[in-house]
Amino acid sequence: MAGVQPPPLRSLDDFLLSSARFSAPDVRDLDRWNNRIINNLLYYQTNYLVSALGLLLVVGYCQPYQLLVGATVVTLLFLGFVWVAENQAPIRRFRRNHPTIAVLAILSASYLFVSVLGGVAVFLFGIAFPILMVLVHASVRLRSLKNKLENKLESIGLKRTPMGLLLEALGQEQEAGS
Repeated sequence: MAGVQPPPLRSLDDFLLSSARFSAPDVRDLDRWNNRIINNLLYYQTNYLVSALGLLLVVGYCQPYQLLVGATVVTLLFLGFVWVAENQAPIRRFRRNHPTIAVLAILSASYLFVSVLGGVAVFLFGIAFPILMVLVHASVRLRSLKNKLENKLESIGLKRTPMGLLLEALGQEQEAGS
């Protein structure tokens, strides 16, 4: 983790307000849409983290125990999936070839475990809703020149960020920065 540095918090004007440009993605070109999402995740990762934490704090204030149980289950499942994927070659190949299915499998397994524990509503609103909001923003936010430059620095290895490491763990590192 040496050399990992979080990017700065982007201004609200750049993130959501007047200078931000939004457009619906071209759903016929999935590679381009995936590229837009990955690059926006890298560029706005600090803003996404702050937004998700804000939503989690609101839900955690209302339902602290259920949120803690849901977050623990999802974290353990994610860590277990990463460990299995790194130690089992067929699973590692599947994760790299089908990243969307792999993430959906983690979320589905998490949902099943949390529903057994009784925290479905808290899980859906406390964990899945921030993820949904991040993915919607990353899908519709058009990239700026500054965004493209920052992502190039990340892709050639001059800068390492937490989101870059997460995307790498999910098998998406080859697409970042393109």
